[in-house]
Amino acid sequence: MSEHIHSTAIVDLTAEIGDGVQIGPYAVIGARVRVGANTEVGARAQIEGPTVLGRDNRLYPNACVGFDPQDLKYDGEDTTLTVGDGNIFREFCTVHRGTTQGGGETTIGSGNLFMTYTHIAHDCHVGDKTVFANAGTLAGHVIVEDGATVGAFSAVQQFCRVGRHAYIGGFSVITLDALPFMKTVGAKPVCLGVNSIGMRRRGFSAETIKSVSGAMRILLRSGLNNTDAVEAMRSDFPGVAEVQQIIDFVSSSEKGLIKALPGRRGGRGGR
Repeated sequence: MSEHIHSTAIVDLTAEIGDGVQIGPYAVIGARVRVGANTEVGARAQIEGPTVLGRDNRLYPNACVGFDPQDLKYDGEDTTLTVGDGNIFREFCTVHRGTTQGGGETTIGSGNLFMTYTHIAHDCHVGDKTVFANAGTLAGHVIVEDGATVGAFSAVQQFCRVGRHAYIGGFSVITLDALPFMKTVGAKPVCLGVNSIGMRRRGFSAETIKSVSGAMRILLRSGLNNTDAVEAMRSDFPGVAEVQQIIDFVSSSEKGLIKALPGRRGGRGGR
């Protein structure tokens, strides 16, 4: 099946367009862009390169993908954006390429949903099957792990991480690492418990959710520092892969962790 390119679209001669790609009215595909099979590029959407999109992606009207990073240090260096398969970029979503200082590449996995006005900045790395609600925003150098949700009008500061299957509530401001499997909510964010509904929807067993809840009680409520809490989690939940993921996340945190609980002061950072 051949591609279908609207007569008003502009496609650079160096662009590689896969089979079954549809490019709508007034869309622009720039130099050194590769668009995978069966991808749909909506009216007035734009892709600049160097950018690689996998197959079965969909860009809605006015989405802008692969543009220069919004970084004053950027001076035209050759940096990239790499996108997997089956992603949805809704209207006015923006995704920028990397910077040489940040490794030179922005990456997005597969099966993600980016709602209207979401922004993925330079040198970010987004995993698979995440959801970004309207106007969810990542500053540069942010990592969002598989299955996470970033709520509407939320912002994640530079160099922070959002753990796998975490839920970031709407209008939140994330300035430290947000724990995996947890609901983290607020302009001064607090942990509101395990994201049990999200975990059930993703097929986690009741036993796994119970283990994650127990591990989080140790981390957040025992009064232990992070190092001692990690050892307690390792001892109490041996062989539980999801608990090991929490341990790895806590142990590798450089920015510090959001650990505050509702009605309590402090609980942030530390090792």
